[in-house]
Amino acid sequence: MPQPTTRARQTGHPGYSETLPRQPESAATARRLLRAACAVWGLDALAEDGALIVSELVANAVQHARREFIWVVIDRPDAARVRVGVADLSRARPVQQEADDNKEGGRGLRLVAALAADWGTDERRWGKMVWADLKVRG
Repeated sequence: MPQPTTRARQTGHPGYSETLPRQPESAATARRLLRAACAVWGLDALAEDGALIVSELVANAVQHARREFIWVVIDRPDAARVRVGVADLSRARPVQQEADDNKEGGRGLRLVAALAADWGTDERRWGKMVWADLKVRG
Protein backbone atom coordinates (compact mmCIF):
# COMPACT_ATOMS: atom_id res chain seq x y z
CA MET A 1 0.00 0.00 0.00
CA PRO A 2 1.40 3.44 -0.90
CA GLN A 3 2.39 5.62 2.02
CA PRO A 4 1.10 9.21 2.14
CA THR A 5 3.59 11.65 0.69
CA THR A 6 3.19 15.38 0.50
CA ARG A 7 5.23 17.37 -1.96
CA ALA A 8 5.30 21.08 -2.69
CA ARG A 9 6.39 21.82 -6.22
CA GLN A 10 9.47 23.99 -6.46
CA THR A 11 8.70 25.44 -9.92
CA GLY A 12 5.61 26.60 -11.78
CA HIS A 13 2.36 27.22 -9.99
CA PRO A 14 2.52 26.29 -6.34
CA GLY A 15 0.76 23.02 -5.63
CA TYR A 16 0.47 20.18 -3.19
CA SER A 17 -0.28 16.52 -3.80
CA GLU A 18 -0.65 13.42 -1.72
CA THR A 19 -1.17 9.75 -2.55
CA LEU A 20 -3.66 8.24 -0.13
CA PRO A 21 -5.22 4.84 0.46
CA ARG A 22 -8.69 4.46 -1.06
CA GLN A 23 -10.39 4.51 2.33
CA PRO A 24 -12.99 6.85 3.86
CA GLU A 25 -10.43 7.99 6.45
CA SER A 26 -8.39 9.60 3.66
CA ALA A 27 -10.89 12.46 3.49
CA ALA A 28 -9.51 13.84 6.78
CA THR A 29 -5.96 13.87 5.38
CA ALA A 30 -7.21 15.54 2.18
CA ARG A 31 -8.96 18.25 4.22
CA ARG A 32 -5.75 18.92 6.19
CA LEU A 33 -3.80 19.21 2.93
CA LEU A 34 -6.36 21.64 1.50
CA ARG A 35 -6.40 23.78 4.64
CA ALA A 36 -2.60 23.86 4.81
CA ALA A 37 -2.34 24.95 1.16
CA CYS A 38 -4.92 27.70 1.64
CA ALA A 39 -3.11 28.93 4.77
CA VAL A 40 0.26 29.05 2.99
CA TRP A 41 -1.28 30.97 0.08
CA GLY A 42 -3.17 33.39 2.38
CA LEU A 43 -6.51 32.11 1.04
CA ASP A 44 -8.08 30.99 4.31
CA ALA A 45 -11.47 32.24 3.08
CA LEU A 46 -11.56 29.32 0.63
CA ALA A 47 -10.62 26.64 3.16
CA GLU A 48 -14.05 25.63 4.48
CA ASP A 49 -15.73 25.29 1.08
CA GLY A 50 -12.59 23.59 -0.19
CA ALA A 51 -12.64 21.11 2.69
CA LEU A 52 -16.24 20.15 1.90
CA ILE A 53 -15.43 19.78 -1.78
CA VAL A 54 -12.35 17.64 -1.29
CA SER A 55 -14.29 15.46 1.17
CA GLU A 56 -16.98 14.81 -1.44
CA LEU A 57 -14.47 14.12 -4.20
CA VAL A 58 -12.57 11.67 -1.99
CA ALA A 59 -15.85 9.97 -0.98
CA ASN A 60 -16.74 9.49 -4.66
CA ALA A 61 -13.32 8.05 -5.43
CA VAL A 62 -13.47 5.71 -2.43
CA GLN A 63 -16.86 4.43 -3.55
CA HIS A 64 -16.32 4.17 -7.32
CA ALA A 65 -12.61 3.91 -8.07
CA ARG A 66 -10.51 0.87 -8.75
CA ARG A 67 -7.24 -0.05 -7.10
CA GLU A 68 -6.10 0.70 -3.59
CA PHE A 69 -5.06 4.36 -3.78
CA ILE A 70 -6.17 7.82 -4.91
CA TRP A 71 -4.21 10.98 -5.57
CA VAL A 72 -5.28 14.36 -4.13
CA VAL A 73 -3.96 17.52 -5.81
CA ILE A 74 -4.36 21.08 -4.54
CA ASP A 75 -3.13 23.59 -7.10
CA ARG A 76 -3.19 27.34 -7.60
CA PRO A 77 -3.46 27.99 -11.35
CA ASP A 78 -3.60 31.74 -10.79
CA ALA A 79 -3.71 34.25 -7.94
CA ALA A 80 -7.50 34.15 -7.52
CA ARG A 81 -8.17 30.43 -8.02
CA VAL A 82 -7.50 27.17 -6.18
CA ARG A 83 -8.11 23.88 -7.97
CA VAL A 84 -8.96 20.83 -5.88
CA GLY A 85 -8.58 17.50 -7.67
CA VAL A 86 -8.88 13.83 -6.88
CA ALA A 87 -7.49 11.31 -9.35
CA ASP A 88 -8.08 7.59 -9.53
CA LEU A 89 -7.44 4.75 -11.93
CA SER A 90 -11.06 4.33 -13.05
CA ARG A 91 -12.26 5.87 -16.31
CA ALA A 92 -15.90 5.92 -15.19
CA ARG A 93 -17.00 9.54 -15.10
CA PRO A 94 -18.93 10.84 -12.09
CA VAL A 95 -22.62 11.55 -12.63
CA GLN A 96 -24.50 14.27 -10.80
CA GLN A 97 -27.71 12.67 -9.51
CA GLU A 98 -31.08 14.09 -8.58
CA ALA A 99 -31.50 14.35 -4.83
CA ASP A 100 -33.72 11.63 -3.42
CA ASP A 101 -35.03 12.07 0.13
CA ASN A 102 -35.17 8.28 0.49
CA LYS A 103 -31.47 7.77 -0.26
CA GLU A 104 -28.61 8.53 2.09
CA GLY A 105 -26.10 9.35 -0.67
CA GLY A 106 -26.15 10.87 -4.12
CA ARG A 107 -25.86 14.55 -3.20
CA GLY A 108 -22.09 14.97 -3.24
CA LEU A 109 -21.64 16.33 -6.75
CA ARG A 110 -24.60 18.69 -6.27
CA LEU A 111 -22.78 20.08 -3.23
CA VAL A 112 -19.56 20.39 -5.24
CA ALA A 113 -21.42 22.21 -8.05
CA ALA A 114 -23.04 24.58 -5.54
CA LEU A 115 -19.78 25.50 -3.78
CA ALA A 116 -17.34 25.55 -6.70
CA ALA A 117 -16.94 28.21 -9.36
CA ASP A 118 -16.58 25.33 -11.84
CA TRP A 119 -15.97 21.58 -11.76
CA GLY A 120 -15.38 18.77 -14.19
CA THR A 121 -13.55 15.61 -15.09
CA ASP A 122 -10.37 15.31 -17.14
CA GLU A 123 -9.72 11.93 -18.70
CA ARG A 124 -6.22 10.59 -18.40
CA ARG A 125 -4.54 7.64 -20.09
CA TRP A 126 -4.56 5.86 -16.74
CA GLY A 127 -7.93 7.01 -15.36
CA LYS A 128 -9.42 10.40 -14.53
CA MET A 129 -9.05 13.56 -12.45
CA VAL A 130 -12.22 15.04 -10.97
CA TRP A 131 -11.60 18.68 -10.10
CA ALA A 132 -13.34 21.75 -8.70
CA ASP A 133 -12.24 25.38 -8.82
CA LEU A 134 -12.62 27.79 -5.91
CA LYS A 135 -12.30 31.49 -6.68
CA VAL A 136 -11.49 34.40 -4.42
CA ARG A 137 -14.56 36.63 -4.17
CA GLY A 138 -14.32 40.36 -4.22
